[in-house]
Amino acid sequence: MTDKNRFTHGRTSVFRLDYHIIWQTKYRNPVLFGKVDSDLKQILSEIASEYGFEIQHMEIDLDDHVHLLVSAPPKLSVTNIVRWLKGISARKLFQLHPELKNSYWLAEGNRHLWAPSYFVESIGTSNEQAIAKYIDDQRIKEAKDNET
Repeated sequence: MTDKNRFTHGRTSVFRLDYHIIWQTKYRNPVLFGKVDSDLKQILSEIASEYGFEIQHMEIDLDDHVHLLVSAPPKLSVTNIVRWLKGISARKLFQLHPELKNSYWLAEGNRHLWAPSYFVESIGTSNEQAIAKYIDDQRIKEAKDNET
């Protein structure tokens, strides 16, 4: 027996595609804290809403990594999702926080907030809760590590 709420019903398809996506700042600069952290989360949520996918869980790790659990329709490629998230968020963060420009070298006339690479894995229904807990616990883990 399947849980019908677990699936999204499109016009021509029924689907459940979840991805665990991670990327980091260029040079692993720890700049994703305070207002930058909260602004980034707001920006990423707005991008997801605009482009038609959902961010189910989101957290920052070590002030330089972004962890997301994303649910998307089959018409959206993971490559495009990551391109939108990284590209738009970098532009908006540089506009909102010009001080970030001080942490990055000027490369070919452009400043790059994010490293060019990313990690992605598809999430099956059996390990979705484990990944969600892992993402949600990133800041807690970081705080505990800093205490020791």
